[in-house]
Amino acid sequence: MLSGGVANAGGVVRVGDHVLRPSNPHTRSIHRFLTALADGGFDGASLPIGVDDDGRERLAYIEGRVPVPPYPAWARTDDALASVADLLARFHRASAGFDPAGLTWSDEMPDPQGGPIVCHNDVCLENVVFRDGRAVGLLDFDFAAPGRPVYDVSQFARMCVPIDDDTSAARVGWEPADRPARLRLVADTYGLDAAGRTDLLAELSGSIARGGEFVRRQVEAGHPAFVAMWEAMGGMERFDRRRRWWAEHSGAFTAAMG
Repeated sequence: MLSGGVANAGGVVRVGDHVLRPSNPHTRSIHRFLTALADGGFDGASLPIGVDDDGRERLAYIEGRVPVPPYPAWARTDDALASVADLLARFHRASAGFDPAGLTWSDEMPDPQGGPIVCHNDVCLENVVFRDGRAVGLLDFDFAAPGRPVYDVSQFARMCVPIDDDTSAARVGWEPADRPARLRLVADTYGLDAAGRTDLLAELSGSIARGGEFVRRQVEAGHPAFVAMWEAMGGMERFDRRRRWWAEHSGAFTAAMG
């Protein structure tokens, strides 16, 4: 059994060199995409093997460590953060060579504006494989969908800088840090120009404003794992608290990006 995650918690297992996990209506599209990435030379994502008769997808196991809450100290370093930003940049460059038209994709967490490349949309620490403290692989493409690269960067930054209030961040193991400087590190490592940095801040504001919508939809659908998480977090107050925190601190992030 492999730990981590919420939606598929308890349903992901390693069998030798493979990982078996629940498939979804978009698995065929995701496998086609991941295969194209591998064929193009990108080695930083799961390699699909197929879908078993029992409906589970089969993927090649990526050797390494995956941090789960409470996050260990090595996963919270600036070097670890920069390595994820670099991996995401390489992923986006590889994704740019794939045409997503005509395939089906998740509508759970896509870029509201759409976009030209397939984005991951859920790059949290639990979905990254590390070796020697450096990110080497992305996992769990269930929410992948076409979008703009800056939107994917904003989702990653929100979860991994993190762009969050102190109370919520501490609950998953984050310790006090210079978060505006860490966001600047993401922008520098990824290679965002001045316009891209402005777009990143705007996307973060939009993401925080929409915060809680995805989890609330899962709760209303009766997903037990999300119901438990919702109750443990304190319901919508957790996201309202983050919105208040962002309103008070966003200026520091804007200044750091200048």
